[in-house]
Amino acid sequence: MNIFDDNDDYFLNIQRQINSLVAWMFEGFVGRAMMDAIDDGRCCLGLERTTDYWGNTLPGRDDVQAGTKGSLAYVAERYGQDWADQIASVEVGNLAELFHG
Repeated sequence: MNIFDDNDDYFLNIQRQINSLVAWMFEGFVGRAMMDAIDDGRCCLGLERTTDYWGNTLPGRDDVQAGTKGSLAYVAERYGQDWADQIASVEVGNLAELFHG
């Protein structure tokens, strides 16, 4: 458990970064924070397929089966439909929002 576990604004900002695709190009904290949020079901994959810093292909949210990690259905299963609806409505953000809210 960390200080971000119950901070909705933090996870909404993480989802903005996931949607922006640019944040995947960074090595370190940002990519790990995004993957942790996806693995936990607080966030879902972005709208489009992309590659990370290491050249690994990351699927888009529609590339994975509903109910699996990275899908909106997984978010809804873990945190409820209201949270999944909020995550689905997040627009693309810029990297500064991750650190400054």
